[in-house]
Amino acid sequence: MKKKHALTLLEVMIVIFLITLITGVIGYNMKGSLDKGKAFRTEQAVSQLQDMLLLGLSEGKKMDAILSDPKAVLEELGLARDPEGLLKDGWNEKFTITSNQNKSDFKIVSRNLNKYKEKKSGKAAVSQESDEE
Repeated sequence: MKKKHALTLLEVMIVIFLITLITGVIGYNMKGSLDKGKAFRTEQAVSQLQDMLLLGLSEGKKMDAILSDPKAVLEELGLARDPEGLLKDGWNEKFTITSNQNKSDFKIVSRNLNKYKEKKSGKAAVSQESDEE
């Protein structure tokens, strides 16, 4: 007769610890990937939004009307599948849309994208300083 071997409490605890450790490492590495994805989505949205707003401007819309209600302009053009979503960055916050001084172009800014770029450039500067030492 074969004797059945049951898992001891220590073995179960070791397995749970290893699973938790691996999950933590994967989660930590995924955070950077998620931020990169949000930054990429934001940059693409800025480009698309600027093109569509310039198209609305070229069709005779007034700059003030576009700045006051960009969603209405996007809906009227009919080019955006989700006009409300296009007006938000990857972090789901609204863009700040302004015009340049001669009112012929738009300046579209995402605070979160700027923070991400500053954080990323700060890390790059720290790593360059440690390489120089």
